[in-house]
Amino acid sequence: MDHEALAREMRGLREQVTGVTDTAVAAADGLLIAADTADDIDPEGLAAIAAAGLGLARRTAAATGRGTLHQTVTHGSLGCAAVYAVGESALMVVLGDEGVDLDRLHERTRPALTRIGSILTAPRTVPPVGAVPGAGAEAV
Repeated sequence: MDHEALAREMRGLREQVTGVTDTAVAAADGLLIAADTADDIDPEGLAAIAAAGLGLARRTAAATGRGTLHQTVTHGSLGCAAVYAVGESALMVVLGDEGVDLDRLHERTRPALTRIGSILTAPRTVPPVGAVPGAGAEAV
């Protein structure tokens, strides 16, 4: 997995949407994959809570015939937490302060989710057995 590309996507949301304070990507079971969070945020805990919330929201959407869940947003007195499905196997959680523009966040997140999904599902390139890192290919 290209961790730098994933980090760029998370940073990009913070730079493109005023009010975004923290982001994390996790597996649907809550295992943290990557985080761009402040020191006072526990990224593992955030991933676990986001996964639980996304699971409940998916079940609610299914039980009420609302189709495939795209996102869920929780509003608090100091901001919000938006949790987005990244396919069926992952999620992205975005925290925002009270000034976050949710319409812009949703608009900017859609293409980022597609790119994040591609990063997460890209095949790993494994060097051939016996390959020496940094060595050039030699003709046999």
